[in-house]
Amino acid sequence: MILASASGPDIVMSVTAAGAYLAPAAVGQRLSLRARRYAAMVAWLLHAAVLGWMLFGATPRFGFAPALSVTAWLVLTVYAVEQELYPQLQLIWALAVVGAASVLLALVFPGTPLHPAASPLLPVHWALGIASYGLFAAAVLHAWLLRRSELAIRTASASPSGLPLLTLERLTFRFVAAGFVLLSATLLAGTLFSEYFYGRAWRWEHKTVFSVLAWIAFALLLLGRARFGWRGRTAVRVLYIGSLLLLLAYVGSRFVLEVVLGRTG
Repeated sequence: MILASASGPDIVMSVTAAGAYLAPAAVGQRLSLRARRYAAMVAWLLHAAVLGWMLFGATPRFGFAPALSVTAWLVLTVYAVEQELYPQLQLIWALAVVGAASVLLALVFPGTPLHPAASPLLPVHWALGIASYGLFAAAVLHAWLLRRSELAIRTASASPSGLPLLTLERLTFRFVAAGFVLLSATLLAGTLFSEYFYGRAWRWEHKTVFSVLAWIAFALLLLGRARFGWRGRTAVRVLYIGSLLLLLAYVGSRFVLEVVLGRTG
């Protein structure tokens, strides 16, 4: 069982962080808005501590589940910042469930041990890739809120986000544009790293193919919005397709290696 590689501190910190996410969500409206925000901040800090221990602890490890955990933490970070900029933005407890699930998943599947990088470009490549994951995940979250808000308007019910449609749409495409820049930088860094380490610029493997397909999907989305005014359902569908392709690139390939094939070393 992959969980056997987890240490005592790993288990205690991960379970505590997951509990900190879920407890306020279970209590719900019985807490004041300020208390719920403080509770979410405590959970966020505990999640950060778990990630720090995972990456810089006694045995640093990384894999598909830790990548999802970092992505969830980045999305929660973005959402927390937005709540300071837009106080009317409502808390979404589904994010707390996602945060708790990502922490526990990384506990069960901690990934493979990290070794010293053979090239200084490799940590840059990883950092850019994870950051782009976080930004596109934030874009998907806002696109989901956008679609729910549009549905609420049609049914004459309250908006689930508390933000106007135009604001949500603008934020969604800002995250897409920023994520596209970082994804482009990730592919460039990966190309340079591959040339430095393997002597060739491209290695056409599973991860590379899906990353390039995702880059094409996001490029089409930004081009379609700039030239043809894509918005609404069409834009959201392209965003979902590109995000799924990007998810299959690293997370999908690592899941196959670590879980399906059982290569944990």
